[in-house]
Amino acid sequence: MTQPILELTGIDKAFPGVKALDNACLNVYPGRVMALLGENGAGKSTLMKVLTGIYSLDAGEIRYQGERAAFQGPKHSQEAGISIIHQELNLIPELTIAENIFLGREKVSPFGRIKWSEMHKEADALLARLNVKHSSKKQLGELSLGEQQMVEIAKALSFDSKVIIMDEPTDALTDTETESLFNVIAELREEGCGIVYISHRLKEIFQMCDDITVLRDGKFIGQCTVAETNEDLLIEMMVGRKLEEQYPRIDAVHGTTCLEVNNLCGSGVEGVSFKLDRGEILGISGLMGAGRTELMKAIYGALPKDSGEVLLDGKAINPQSPQEGLAHGIAYISEDRKGDGLVLSLSVKENMSLSCLEQLTNGIQIRHKDEVTAVEDFIGLFNIKTPSRNQIIGNLSGGNQQKVAIAKGLMTRPKVLILDEPTRGVDVGAKKEIYQLINKFKSEGMSIILVSSEMPEVLGMSDRVIVMHEGHISGEFNAIDADQEKLMACAVGKKVSEVAA
Repeated sequence: MTQPILELTGIDKAFPGVKALDNACLNVYPGRVMALLGENGAGKSTLMKVLTGIYSLDAGEIRYQGERAAFQGPKHSQEAGISIIHQELNLIPELTIAENIFLGREKVSPFGRIKWSEMHKEADALLARLNVKHSSKKQLGELSLGEQQMVEIAKALSFDSKVIIMDEPTDALTDTETESLFNVIAELREEGCGIVYISHRLKEIFQMCDDITVLRDGKFIGQCTVAETNEDLLIEMMVGRKLEEQYPRIDAVHGTTCLEVNNLCGSGVEGVSFKLDRGEILGISGLMGAGRTELMKAIYGALPKDSGEVLLDGKAINPQSPQEGLAHGIAYISEDRKGDGLVLSLSVKENMSLSCLEQLTNGIQIRHKDEVTAVEDFIGLFNIKTPSRNQIIGNLSGGNQQKVAIAKGLMTRPKVLILDEPTRGVDVGAKKEIYQLINKFKSEGMSIILVSSEMPEVLGMSDRVIVMHEGHISGEFNAIDADQEKLMACAVGKKVSEVAA
């Protein structure tokens, strides 16, 4: 193997109450893709922030192209040839695609005038390389979340970097967009670029990466080539224990019907009907754009309905807002935890109790002692890694933020819990913890809807699965009868009779 283009050795970084990195190491080689793996909170993002100068290191050394380096910030590291594609978008919806790509480094003439035609030409070429079918003159806010992620990737490519760090790059991408990204990664590898690939999707690691580095609790656990390992070994390295069952579904006796949806139309769905029993997990599968999230938001009251009815415990309800949905006993955990689920500037405690303050008030005053007790109970129950309940939630890892978002919904003691992509961006260890909590509430009789793009997750956790296609239900299966082939066939529009045949 050639000499590393980038070396991080013995990196330490501490924050008040926690040591985020403890002798962490990483080697990146030219023309190779290095996977950086670990549970949420393992220190992956912190290590990348130390590299790019967002955080200063407490100890250790960074060497780039054979020379010792100390970057003063992201701009400095970008100018040196190191780009990072963050998991959270750093874009401005009100600007055009081209303006976002070249923000802060616009191409200007000697007289200070922006060379718009040149910028649009380069931006359009980057979009074409990623197979994005939009003009760079289009306003970014008009794009889907996945398309915006592709613009973030195009922005990183525009720096012509020697090292590119990709933090969960496929999290919001469709299968087609993911394939386009993989094609670009293959091109970058051929050009001699070194790539750091951070992902919780182990299938992608074995598909795209050459080498693997594992961190656990801020410590370097090991480095190996992809050919030397397998999923079970990687999981054991990441979590420090074997995960015998990735999807620990339990059987439970279903109760009577809790939720009934009849011929619901509007907000991108048409003629949808289904029932949900007490103590049942109903999986909702389908491709992006199939109407899954729109259906859930219409039931919850976050999107309007044109017609149809929703029955809860046999009584018709018509929530016109999320507040009314919560009041009826329906809690919705959004797929976009930072956009819809959490207030990043508030503490863990404030976020967790935000939806149930009415239940925690005594007349006009919040019962702070009861609030603290409830929050501490959920922190312990969910094994949320935080120095304290007063920690600003924006400082937590993505997986721990997700646990807080789910706990926030559960603190309202709902009759129906809707989980929209509950394990997106969550590591395998935290996933299992979330699954075990889902099972706990299922066994207590809670009715749960699990919306997920990951078919193994839907199949592994659900009692029954509904598949959506273009706003309709295209198939319904009991867990024992379903498999990935049947779900995918229905997801692309085939009828159940054709699938069965």
